[in-house]
Parts: sequence; C-alpha cells; structure tokens
Amino acid sequence: MPTDPLLRLDEVYRTESRRAFATLVRLLGDFDLAEECLHDAFAVAVEQWPRDGVPENPRAWLVSTARFKAIDALRRRAKFAASLAFVATRLAGSREPISDDEFEDDRLRLIFTCCHPAIAPSTQIALTLREVCGLSTEDIASAFLTAPATIAQRIVRGKAKIRAAKIPYQVPSLADLPERIDSVLAVVYLVFNEGYSASSGHSLTRTDLTEEAIRLGRLLVELLPDAEVLGLLALMLLTESRRPARASSTGDLVLLEEQDRSLWNREQIAEGRALVARAVASPPIGAYAIQAAIAALHAEAATAAETNWGRIVAWYDLQLRADPSPVVELNRAVAIALLDGPAAGLDAIESLLNRGELADYHLAHAAHADLCRRLGRFDEARDSYRSALARTQQEPERRFLERRLREVSGQ
Repeated sequence: MPTDPLLRLDEVYRTESRRAFATLVRLLGDFDLAEECLHDAFAVAVEQWPRDGVPENPRAWLVSTARFKAIDALRRRAKFAASLAFVATRLAGSREPISDDEFEDDRLRLIFTCCHPAIAPSTQIALTLREVCGLSTEDIASAFLTAPATIAQRIVRGKAKIRAAKIPYQVPSLADLPERIDSVLAVVYLVFNEGYSASSGHSLTRTDLTEEAIRLGRLLVELLPDAEVLGLLALMLLTESRRPARASSTGDLVLLEEQDRSLWNREQIAEGRALVARAVASPPIGAYAIQAAIAALHAEAATAAETNWGRIVAWYDLQLRADPSPVVELNRAVAIALLDGPAAGLDAIESLLNRGELADYHLAHAAHADLCRRLGRFDEARDSYRSALARTQQEPERRFLERRLREVSGQ
C-alpha cells in the first residue's frame, strides 16, 4: 500500500470511487449531483491528505465529505426549488457512519437501477459501464464501436428515465428477482468480456473491468445462488484464470493451444470448478452454466492435446438447444475441427458464413482462415485473414492476424 498521500489517493480513486459513488446515488437520489460532489470530495482530499494524513477509512471519508458538499449545493439550489431544502435537511441529520456491507449493498442497488426493465437494453449497458464501472463515454463508445455522442445520449436518456419513472434505488424483492436477474447477468457478462478481450485499442485485456465484473458476480451469488448466477461467476473465474498466459511479454496474443498452462491461476480454477459442480447440480442448466462447464474442461486438461473435445462438443450441442446463436455454432464448429479434423469444422464455418449472420464478425473469418491454413488451402486462408483484419479494432489481434497472413503468403 503506498505511503505517499497522493499515491494513496490515486489508488483509492481507482479502487473505491465507484463504491463511494453508488452510496452517494442512494443518499442523494441524483446521478449528476453524486458525481459532482464526489469529484469535489477528491479535490478536498488532494489538499488535506498531504497535510493531515490519509484517513483511517478513506472511502467513508470521501462519502462524508461529498455528503457535506451535497448539503451545501442543495441549500443553494433550494432558493429556487423548495423541495430540495427537505433533502438537504434529511442529509444533514444523517450522521451515522456507513458500514462496508452498506457500500456493497449500494453497488447492487445501483446495478439493478441501471438494468431496470423500463430502460432499453442498449442504455442499460451504457449506464452500467459508466455509472457502476466508471468507464468514460469515449471508452464505452470504443468498446462497442459506437460514436461517443450516441453513448452520451443513451446515458442522458437513461438518467432521465430513472427520474421520470421514479425507478427506485433498491434490489428487487425475492419475488421479483428472478425476472430481473437476466438483464443484470447479461450486462455483467458484457463488462467481463470487454475486460478479458477488449473490442479495440492497444491492450488485449482490461483487468479493471474483469475484476469489477467478478466482484459484481460474487455479490449476485450472495443474493441469488441459482444455477445461472453460479454459472456466470464460474465462467468468469475460469476464463480469467487464463489471462496471465494470454499475452507474450511483448503484449502479443497467445492462442489457448499455445499457452503456458503453468501460468494459469489455480485458485481461480479450483473455485470455478467448485461453482460449476454446484451449477450443474441445480437444474435447469442455462447458457452461463454450460459455458462454465466447457471452460472447466479446458482448465482440467494438463496440455492442449489432452482436452476432451468430445465432451466439449456435447456441451455445445446442449447450449444450442438452450440458447441457440450463430456464435455458439461457430464455437461448436471449431470444437468439431479439433475433434474430427479441420475439414469437418470448415464445412460448418462455411455454412455459417454463407448464411451471412457472421459476415462482420472477425473471429468467424479468422477461424475459417486458420482451418484453411491447416488444410493447405493458402489462397483461401489469405482471403479470410484479410477479411478478419478488415474487421478487427484491437492491436494485439491485428498483429497476430498480420503474422499469420505473412506466413500463408510465404507458401
């Protein structure tokens, strides 16, 4: 832990700011005021911490300071809106310290608010990434290949909807939870995926996002430990366990079959496998539990050659019945290629590409190129590598595809 007050403040900003923000949203009932007052609190910390020392509980200090800033702001605004005077009085009368449990509860409240069914799914994602995870509008736009102005409009509309519909800052009741949980799980999984394999940019991964998604997954398991919630947390842990081996020392992509498995995080694998066992023992088994079971099979194999592709194909067959999609078909086709040979997988991928559903998905073209390469069909491999390159925005993936293209061009 840094001893320099400003370095410590920087660490607190990275690790605690969104927790403090979630609590301020609950206390103030206003996203923008919470953001403004939290920034003011950090500005005060820049002045005070080097002089007075770092407080024993920095997160609670930030919330308390931001709360007083909010009281001042509300009292100023109350001259024009009498209703705000009541809020300021209520805040001023609340001096009880906030416990760690309350901080975690507030984060759950905030994510369920951002993922309320009254809000459009695309807006749910933007709101969660911005308000729960703290990504900038530009980062979100880059992740989803959308203009920053579009993302900003979604966030503004989402906040307006919360105000207009008076969406409560609370976790749903147990009776309402099952019908509300699916959208939350979907958003958490999107956050994790963006962290594990960034959609664009110079870095292959973003650990801040994967760590945040796993933290949210743990909170959801405590709230509702059903098969899909357990499955999602297991899937994230098992996938994240491979992250140390996914990139070379120079930041280049390393394929699963070529990874140094001694670098995989064994604690995360053990926890993930235990969660998979609980998930598959609690039917009905959904898409996240199935994907986690597949990830567990990869984790169990000491080498790539020992992977049980037959069982993986069987799980994909089950997933196609539970949650059919072209991407699941693509993943199954790759597994078929590793079980029965590249020709068998290639037929399935070409059928998918001919249907046009994955025409803009770079990984479909990359998989097609790889199987053509393995079969010695180098002209087709070159065309597919070029198609994949035209559709990827991530630098490590671009370098990998360019290297493969050079290899097949030299044949």
